[in-house]
Amino acid sequence: MSLSKNEELLFSKELNEGFTHAENLHIFIEQGLKESGISAKQLSAVAVSKGPGSYTGLRIGVSAAKGLAYALNIPLISIDTLQIMVQAAFLQKKEMAAYCPMIDARRMEVYTAVYDAGLNQIKETEALIVNAESIEKLGIYPKIYYFGDGMPKCRPLLSQMQNTGFIEGIYPSAIHMVSLVHSKYMNKQFENLAYFEPFYLKDFMVLKKKTGI
Repeated sequence: MSLSKNEELLFSKELNEGFTHAENLHIFIEQGLKESGISAKQLSAVAVSKGPGSYTGLRIGVSAAKGLAYALNIPLISIDTLQIMVQAAFLQKKEMAAYCPMIDARRMEVYTAVYDAGLNQIKETEALIVNAESIEKLGIYPKIYYFGDGMPKCRPLLSQMQNTGFIEGIYPSAIHMVSLVHSKYMNKQFENLAYFEPFYLKDFMVLKKKTGI
């Protein structure tokens, strides 16, 4: 969770320790407002990472953001989660290369896309099944960086390709949403509060335990 004014970061607090969104999100919001000396009524917009990603995390985050935007009668802005990761990666490398974020989708699958150095998407978002054939299709770029919590399980195959680099420690962070959100705010690129839903990419699946007869 973060607070910003224009493109200046005023407050940030994050916890990357599994499924703790419900317990901590509203606490962090209250703490951020208090420590920044800002009242909720002074907020101009609410922004949220829209996915793809964890079904539960997205649902909780979007529900909280929509609730705040509705209660305060302010716009809702959404940012693609993969683009946020690319922003973080580019700020670290600052190279004219392709950037491929990978979010672990469990088993041998990742949520991924490819972006250029200008944060423009050049390969569509997909739930990629990791195998030699699918990984080979990512190797068409002169230089490409891979990162995210889904990258390690792809690394053995990715390492076999040339012009490949890896970036450690990249995850979706509200810190790297600031400039993206400011740009959308200035261009009035707001979501329809009534109809906006997270970008789950895949349907939520419930596994039923088999029982003997």
